[in-house]
Amino acid sequence: MKKLTMNTLRTLAVGSVLALVAVFVPLAPSANAADCDTLTIGNGVDCAKGAEVPDQLFGDGSIFTTIVNVLLFVIGAISVIMLIIGGIRYTISNGDSGSVTAAKNTIMYALIGLAIAFLAFAIVNWVLGAITPTA
Repeated sequence: MKKLTMNTLRTLAVGSVLALVAVFVPLAPSANAADCDTLTIGNGVDCAKGAEVPDQLFGDGSIFTTIVNVLLFVIGAISVIMLIIGGIRYTISNGDSGSVTAAKNTIMYALIGLAIAFLAFAIVNWVLGAITPTA
C-alpha cells in the first residue's frame, strides 16, 4: 500500500511539474520574421528574446513582478497539493494516533503556507506599488 501511495505521489509531482512547464514555457518565440532575416547582433538578440518578454525591472509586467508572481504561484500550488496529501493521509490513517497527528500537522503547515503565500503576494505588490513611479 505504501509503495502504491508513493508511486501515486511521484506521478502527481511529475505531472504537476510538467503542467507548470507547459503553462510557462512558450512553444516558440514570437518575433517578426523580417527582423530575424538580417544578421546583426541586435536583431539576433531581439529574435532570441521574443516579443512578450519584459524589458524593465520594476512596474507593471516587469521582470521582478513576473518572477515573484510565478514563485508565489508555485508556493501556492505546492501548499494546495500538500493540503490534499494531508487530507488523504488523514483519511487512510485508520485511527492510528501517530498517523492522525502527522496528517493534521501536514494540513496545518499547508494552510500556513497558503496564508504566507497570500500575504507575500499582497506585501510584494504593495511595496512595488509604493516604490514605482506612476506615469
